[in-house]
Amino acid sequence: MIKIAIVEDEMEYVETLKGYLARYEEDHSVSFQLQAFTDGLDIVSDYTASYDIILLDIQMKYLNGMKTAQKIRELDEDVIFIFITSSSQFAVEGYTVDALGYILKPVPYLSFSQILNKAVGRIQKRQAIHYINIDRPEGTMRMSTDSVYYIESQLHHVLIHTDKGNFVASGPMKRLEENLKTFGFAKCHNAYLVNLKHVTGCLPSDVLLFSGEQIPVSRSRKKSFMECLAEYMGG
Repeated sequence: MIKIAIVEDEMEYVETLKGYLARYEEDHSVSFQLQAFTDGLDIVSDYTASYDIILLDIQMKYLNGMKTAQKIRELDEDVIFIFITSSSQFAVEGYTVDALGYILKPVPYLSFSQILNKAVGRIQKRQAIHYINIDRPEGTMRMSTDSVYYIESQLHHVLIHTDKGNFVASGPMKRLEENLKTFGFAKCHNAYLVNLKHVTGCLPSDVLLFSGEQIPVSRSRKKSFMECLAEYMGG
């Protein structure tokens, strides 16, 4: 199932795009789940990083497509943007949010299906990548588990250390631990959950990461952590 959001203030085009997507499903044996929004404000308000593709009209009344994409990109690095526009003058600007491309109105099915082919191809390649959703004040942020180095408990919040910086998210740690235990994460300390993929070695009281960081390992957790690491590395 591929989740697609349509952000378009002209109902005529919403119906056209829905019809094209239904035709594409039938032609290519894929399945889409659709949700439509009439303005950029509607989708960025309480955004949940659950969409694979967002079809964005550029010119909308309250929050235009480009500003909408910029706000969403801060929370979701992987969603695919395809712009629907009446003018090609916005094409270059689309690169700033890593848009896949744009289609000029009136939208022809051939052009639409060609760019959708590229989007669907990208999504199918990602199927082996696992994601977690992180609750933040700005909204829900989607993040690949591979990008996470470790997670640090801080009272009622957690600090997520990643290859793109550190992010504060609402806790508790236990919930993340449950979600991530099948993706190669293990606790080396009550306050630290480590991605075993990024572990390069262990000292008597620290775990070494490829990033050069050292994470404390507690005496009570060391045996179980080393067992998890050995299993992850193949014995």
